[in-house]
Amino acid sequence: MSLSGKVESEIEIEGNASEFYKVFRKQLYDIPKISSDKVHGAQVHQGDWENVGSVKHWDYTIEGKKTSAKEKIEAIDDENKTITYSLFGEKISNDYKTLKGTIKVSDKGSGGGIVKWIFEYEKHKENITAASPQSYLDFAIKVTQDIDAHLVKP
Repeated sequence: MSLSGKVESEIEIEGNASEFYKVFRKQLYDIPKISSDKVHGAQVHQGDWENVGSVKHWDYTIEGKKTSAKEKIEAIDDENKTITYSLFGEKISNDYKTLKGTIKVSDKGSGGGIVKWIFEYEKHKENITAASPQSYLDFAIKVTQDIDAHLVKP
């Protein structure tokens, strides 16, 4: 296995793509309420909830373990509904030089949308104790499904 690379996946959603994107763009603070079994808390550490450079602190469960990390908004492209985040914090930074997640939301012609997640990483060493990039991708997929279910519920 390589020390750097990327993992990615596309998930079809039933909900409106613009409404879905809005959760990540303007309503990140709602994610602990929407996906409470996975995300236990979030707070602004620096800046605000929605602008480049802002840093949030997240408490979550991944690989069956409660943990926390910080996330910084690196780039926002509203026209293409794309946001890039860097993840860091004691546990992540001990094992990764970089760990970035990008979400891209697009409309599907027949209603609904496609959510594409990409996690790019560079590890310090082969064997890490932090969650794997694939685990972060799986986590993002599950949270995506929770948000979609929340948006389409009657």
